[in-house]
This record gives sequence, C-alpha cells and structure tokens, in this order.
Amino acid sequence: MASTETETTTFYQNVVVMRHGDRKDNFDPTWIKTAERPWDPPLVDNGMARAFRTGRTFRTILPFQIHRVFVSPFIRCVQTASEVVAALCAVDVEANAKSSTDVIKFDPSKVKVSIECGLCEMLNKEAIRVDVAPKDGNFGFDIPLLENMFPIGTLDPSLERVYGKMPQWEETVDESRSRYKQIIKALADKYPSENLLLVTHGEGVGVSISGFLEHTTVVEVEYCGYAELKRIMTCKNGSTTAGNFLVLTKSGRSGITYFD
Repeated sequence: MASTETETTTFYQNVVVMRHGDRKDNFDPTWIKTAERPWDPPLVDNGMARAFRTGRTFRTILPFQIHRVFVSPFIRCVQTASEVVAALCAVDVEANAKSSTDVIKFDPSKVKVSIECGLCEMLNKEAIRVDVAPKDGNFGFDIPLLENMFPIGTLDPSLERVYGKMPQWEETVDESRSRYKQIIKALADKYPSENLLLVTHGEGVGVSISGFLEHTTVVEVEYCGYAELKRIMTCKNGSTTAGNFLVLTKSGRSGITYFD
C-alpha cells in the first residue's frame, strides 16, 4: 500500500500590543478649551519622537519581523503608528534621526498598516470625560483622512476590518476589556502566518497582559509601553492550529508594571 505520511510543521506567531505616545491634553491643560475635537488629542512633539524611537527599538531588539500594523482610529494612535511604521520601513536615515522627517528613504513593502475600530479607546466616562465626549456619541472619525497620515505605500486598502464601526458610547469597563481581548485574538487568527503590531490605548495593552496571564493586575502602562505575546502554530494536512498565547513581557520591562 502507498504511504500516507503527512508532514507537520510548527512556527511561532508574535503579537506586540503598544500604547500611543504622549498626548497633548496631559501637557497643555488649556488645549482642550479651544479644541474642535476635545475627545481626540494629538501627540506632543516628544510623543512623536518617543514613537519613532520605539519603532527603531523594535528593529533592534525584536527577534522577528513585524508584517502588519493595526491601529486605533484616535489620532494619537494614528500618529504613533505612522512614526513606528516609518522607523520599521526606513532604509536610509539621518545619523541622529529623531522622527519620521529624518527618514531619507524607506521601503513601504516591509509593513502593511490598517485602522481597526476594535482597538479604540474605552468608550465610557472612565476613559473620556462626559463633558468632553461628543454629545451625540458620534466620534466622527474621518478614516480616509487618517489613512493618509501613514507613510506612502504602507496602507492596505483591501483589508476588511473586524469592527466595521465604532463600539457604542457608554460601554462598560468589562465590555471594553472583553473587546480588547477579542480583537487581539481575532486579528491574530485572521493573519496566522504573520507577526502583528497593535497600536492602541493603555487599557488595551493592560488586557494583553491580564487577559492572557491569569490572576494578573496591570497597574501602569507608560506612553509607548508595549507587551509581547507569542503562540505556537501547528500546520498539518493543510490546516493550522493555534496554541494559547504566552506573555513574554515581565513586569517593570517595556514600560509595563503588573503583579499577580
């Protein structure tokens, strides 16, 4: 009889979950008084620089290539992702480069980036003050305008989002935490052969730790703090099976503090 041997292969999928950089309203209390969109503060210059440095750090210390970047539609996350992606795609940069403006040449084929509404801020008064939030609950994100902020050629226009629209205003904290855990797994499942970077908010990064490491409480996520997750993938007979996520980030490292 003919042999029916099948080949089994394994590899690791890596997911990095990162908080945005330094937001303007925390450094300029007067900004909010005249802001057209007070619920959507941009980064300060130091936040842009921190994001770019973090992108360069990823290139130096991560033992794998990031293939795709998914981003919350809040402008502070889009700006953060734009700087990180520029650093990841840079081919030629100024010796003392501090931001994407110092990138002389970059290769947009290295990374593809997309906006994902499921990575947005917690839409409740714990994260956004009631007097700041839009009265009608419509956060009014201009997605095409935000997409134009990414380095040229890096946007994946064909991608279908997991969350086609924003979550409802006044979701509970537990609902938002469940959303973060669900979107991390959904994006990883959608691209099982690729390593991902998710640019989100502090609570989202916290859930990437507490949601996959039992009995853990995250107490601080610094600006541009990030968590590293990985899981083993097994391919057999044309199908792929995913293992459970392992949390690689230790407390006190990469801008995250937690305890169990």
